[in-house]
Amino acid sequence: MLTNEDRQAIRKLLDVKDYDPDTFNPEVLDQLEANEEYKSIIIKHGSDILGSYEYLRLKEFVQHGNVTVYEHCLHVALCAIKLGRALGVHCKERELVRGALLHDYFLYDWHNAESPGNLHPKLHGFYHPGIALRNATRDFVLSEREKDIIYKHMWPLTVSHLPRCREAWIVCLADKYSSVLETLKLRKGKIRVNYA
Repeated sequence: MLTNEDRQAIRKLLDVKDYDPDTFNPEVLDQLEANEEYKSIIIKHGSDILGSYEYLRLKEFVQHGNVTVYEHCLHVALCAIKLGRALGVHCKERELVRGALLHDYFLYDWHNAESPGNLHPKLHGFYHPGIALRNATRDFVLSEREKDIIYKHMWPLTVSHLPRCREAWIVCLADKYSSVLETLKLRKGKIRVNYA
């Protein structure tokens, strides 16, 4: 159960004021990308993922606007670290980062109904967490917590898949926030940090 203090912290952290698509500069993502501490945490816990040939294929697929699935997963990991710390949630940071990096590891172009692997083109939002989990368990050794993060990140769309750990809740929220920024085209330009 969230306290009023938790709700205020979430509002403060996620507040985007005076949105004007022509003049708004999305400093939140820029600041996260420039944060050396967060970058080192992602590299420390996710270097095997980020260096994987299959994972690097995520650069081939667009997620939102001009943001690739690879960039989106990094944004979610960065936002999850910040959100967990801002709320004072004591997360297992390794699992938080790894689950965030793999949450959209579905490996197809979801915008193209004919794309190999896109088994449910009109229902991508409902089915991709299971596909991402299948791919991730095939390619990486995952903890139960990491599996929960990947499989349940689309809640409440996947209403029966309620997250069961705090890391999954944080990634679920970080995913929504990053997606909103990317979908509203608040993100101008590409990620400048090479994590591989």
